[in-house]
Amino acid sequence: MKLNNYSYVFAFEKQYDETKFFKYMVTHWADSFVYAFIYIVLVFGGKRYMEERPSYGLRPWLALWSGILAVFSIFGAARTLPELIMAVNQHSLEYSICVPSYLENAAAVWTFLFTVSKVYELGDTIFIVLRKQPLIFLHWYHHVTVLIYCWYSYPERTAVGRWFMVMNYMVHSIMYSYYALKAMRFNVPKWISMFITFSQLLQMPLSLYQDADTAGGRATKNDGVCYQQGAWF
Repeated sequence: MKLNNYSYVFAFEKQYDETKFFKYMVTHWADSFVYAFIYIVLVFGGKRYMEERPSYGLRPWLALWSGILAVFSIFGAARTLPELIMAVNQHSLEYSICVPSYLENAAAVWTFLFTVSKVYELGDTIFIVLRKQPLIFLHWYHHVTVLIYCWYSYPERTAVGRWFMVMNYMVHSIMYSYYALKAMRFNVPKWISMFITFSQLLQMPLSLYQDADTAGGRATKNDGVCYQQGAWF
């Protein structure tokens, strides 16, 4: 693994074998459908189970859960954003969405962790169900589709994936920090919640723009090579 362009590299980043985990995801990406199915059964089965039962508070556990995801997302953003910036500054925008070099340096392990973390994030809905809060369609649909989307896309080594990953890490850094503080009853300004919602919604049009831009001819500006696979369309 190339570890250039990083002022400090953790031991686990040096030891990460991208080829090994790539092979694992190639043969196991379809497991995401199993996780998604189990998730849907538990969510709607749990809602039915809780209909005639009192809600649980779970604030300390929600704070811990959100805090773990916040710390993970902050570290993920800190380790992947510099790679994206370097790809653009040292090469070009075309390079950043056409060449998956982020899988050849310290950001590679955070790419794999980002992918598998989509299973862990399914646990968010447990708190909604057990606390008997409104469960909107967009919430569980988002969890299911992003899980399958990421697990399918990882083996494709899609270059533009670095953009989606960095954006998602950054948004989740703020979002889960906000959830943790709210669970601990901190008075968080309302504009932060609005900013999080806006940031979440902004990810989709930005990703679609990158996909359309790549399909529109970026490959020709990068020596005719652009690793942009079907999953991103």
